[in-house]
Amino acid sequence: MGSQDRVLVLGATGGVGGEIARQLRAAGWPVRALRRGPAAAALDDGIEWQVGDAMQTEDVMAAARGCSVIVHAVNPPGYRRWSELVLPMLDNTIAAARAHGATVVLPGTVYNYGPDVFPLIAEDAPQRPLTRKGAIRVEMERRLEAAAASGALRVLILRCGDFFGPGVRNSWFSQGMLRPGRPVTQVQLPGPGVGHQYAYLPDVARCVLRLLARRAELPAFTRLHFGGHWDDDGSQLARAVQRVVVAHGGATPRLAPFGWWQVWLAAPFVTTLRELLEMRYLWRQPVQLDNRRLLALLGDEPHTPLDEAAATTLQALGCLPAAPPRAARSLRPLP
Repeated sequence: MGSQDRVLVLGATGGVGGEIARQLRAAGWPVRALRRGPAAAALDDGIEWQVGDAMQTEDVMAAARGCSVIVHAVNPPGYRRWSELVLPMLDNTIAAARAHGATVVLPGTVYNYGPDVFPLIAEDAPQRPLTRKGAIRVEMERRLEAAAASGALRVLILRCGDFFGPGVRNSWFSQGMLRPGRPVTQVQLPGPGVGHQYAYLPDVARCVLRLLARRAELPAFTRLHFGGHWDDDGSQLARAVQRVVVAHGGATPRLAPFGWWQVWLAAPFVTTLRELLEMRYLWRQPVQLDNRRLLALLGDEPHTPLDEAAATTLQALGCLPAAPPRAARSLRPLP
């Protein structure tokens, strides 16, 4: 790591950006982040917080001064106002990266793709999304690719499946499968019998660190797919939750189909539910990102065992009972 390897993380108060910021800091990177409100300067977490807003070009420009990397992990909360906010925020990041010759890191998703390229998706598969968010994601990548082609900046996109892990806010795991802050008595399955891909956030952050260490070897515009946890029948993450809850002294949570009909009824009145309903096509058939290029580059991929990842996430969500875990043998698969 050179003397100029300072990184700016936009979205460091969120789940994805926060985890990447913490791991960068722990690895010795000087980390700077934006936060709205004067309380930012009072935080004592090893991150250089600056008061600012990702929607303000001058704030992002000032924060990026002296940074060789900008992690763009900022999103409007609760899926609201995407069409108004997402692209202007990205344009500010691109402008700052151009001005300072920085590498832009974008945590990507499967929203870019439609069913025509399912079930196994390569990085260069055609992008024909079915949703508004998907179209915005495609436009984000188009703008980044055009900026990289100009030679003024570099881009690294790591596309991932559904995020789960400590700090993740907008996720199927914490918003659709169970209820945060309560003991787990039931886990809902959005796509029972259908394969689905999950990305455990600490593993994603570790992968970003490894890729940044080799960014000089990568093409100026690089897209890679993160494998994460492949749930081959749509129930494996839920069964891991069952095992973890039992190991912590709780009763086995029951598995139940997700209430899509309830979402359909309430969607006209709740923005987040409308967005969830728009994503239903991702649960009707297997959707898997092909990570062979990433494995060829790194040799392997950071991978936390599923039960351990589920336990850490449940603890962060306040869902585990206070009783200490039972012996490790209690983590055997449930019938």
